Amino acid sequence: MRSAMSRSLFQAARSCQRSSMTTKMVYPISSQRSYSTTPSTQGPHHIQTRMPPVKPEQKSAPRFREFDLADRVYAVTGGGRGLGLAMAEALLEAGAKVYCLDRLETPHPDFLAAKEHAENEYGSTLEYYKIDVRDDAEVNATFAEIAGRHKRLDGMIAAAGINHLQSALEHSQVALNEVMQINYNGVFNSATAAARQMFNYQQKGSILLIASMSGVIANKGMTSPVYNSSKAAVMQLGRSLAMEWGRHGIRVNNLCPGHIVTPMVEQVFQQNPAARAVWEAENMLGRLAYPEEFRGAALFALSDASSFMTGSSLLIDGGHTAW
Repeated sequence: MRSAMSRSLFQAARSCQRSSMTTKMVYPISSQRSYSTTPSTQGPHHIQTRMPPVKPEQKSAPRFREFDLADRVYAVTGGGRGLGLAMAEALLEAGAKVYCLDRLETPHPDFLAAKEHAENEYGSTLEYYKIDVRDDAEVNATFAEIAGRHKRLDGMIAAAGINHLQSALEHSQVALNEVMQINYNGVFNSATAAARQMFNYQQKGSILLIASMSGVIANKGMTSPVYNSSKAAVMQLGRSLAMEWGRHGIRVNNLCPGHIVTPMVEQVFQQNPAARAVWEAENMLGRLAYPEEFRGAALFALSDASSFMTGSSLLIDGGHTAW
């Protein structure tokens, strides 16, 4: 009987030992593992090789630091209102210094409201410059002034653009030249002016060109052959600039939005009231977009979160082109 009891105690002890060994294998001690916080020589200029461990005294670690734009400097053409202004606000909220460039003589009320919001909520400011993106000399001088103030320029968004509704056979040469000079020449002037300053200060970064889904489709309910062609040209320009500047650390991408409720689109509805119903019916979400819905895309494209993306086109159209 004593022998049976001894065997029982021995088996129980072995079972506890196995359980203890298994626990140690499942939960290894890893708090002593070391992490390098030296900037990577292979990857993007702002990204560290590994996330540093959280120290016991810290309440929380930085979250999504790839989206942090603190101390960076950006310019946004067409930033006086609408889509450009919405994206400029996103960059500012992420910590960047942002300059809105537009051809309006005085800032639009929407810009003034955004400026006040920036000052009250973030202790920062939005700056406004009046420029005509068709004027190459003026654009280069403006970008040089902005970069000179901070000794850096981290990138830009080229959002200045216009539309003109007219059939191809009736399209005037005056309107054709204006659309192409703003939508294409202006984007080219702005992107190259930004790149010159980025090269000058040896600053890597990102440039985002605002194209459109109109660059890949012919829009139902909108007769605008020159506008559509200009946006297709912008998409090709983005790919070409990405090829030229990628090895120098400057990324270039296109954003291709669907129909957005902006002052320019409201003008379309004034000329063709039936267009809105057509566009909503053609959209998988059954509605049009708002400028604020592209804030995240702009922040993604301008930040280190998109560090391996260049020469790409982000098509964000509510499924309009996916039927």
